[in-house]
Amino acid sequence: MKQRVPVSQIMAKALIAVSTNKKLSEVNQLFIEYNIRHIPVVEAETVVGIVSSNDILKIGYGVSDLDKDALDAIYDAYKLTDVMTKNPIVVTDETSIKDVAEIFSKQQFHSLPVVNKDNELQGIVTTTDMINYLIAQY
Repeated sequence: MKQRVPVSQIMAKALIAVSTNKKLSEVNQLFIEYNIRHIPVVEAETVVGIVSSNDILKIGYGVSDLDKDALDAIYDAYKLTDVMTKNPIVVTDETSIKDVAEIFSKQQFHSLPVVNKDNELQGIVTTTDMINYLIAQY
């Protein structure tokens, strides 16, 4: 298995990112519409946080998806900055896949924003990307 392959080879480059002023109901709609689980939060192209679909689900736990008005009321009670992970660990597009795998193995999250040398968002890498890379090796 190639160990020094840069994460830029497996990361998602066409990604959705949101600013801190995005409404939670809009963020939730992005999760549904694009069938994704993690969204970087940026200000002026710099990563300031990351939000997962689980972060959104937690605050609406117990409310039926059919009760859209109740969910919207709950989502309106929070700001994105209340539920996102602030200042997440990021990796550069040159970080090796091996190094990313080591980070995932030691942490309890499933995605990392990928930035360039100027700290601008370039993509996102997930544990699913890592598994798909591993499968392709065999």
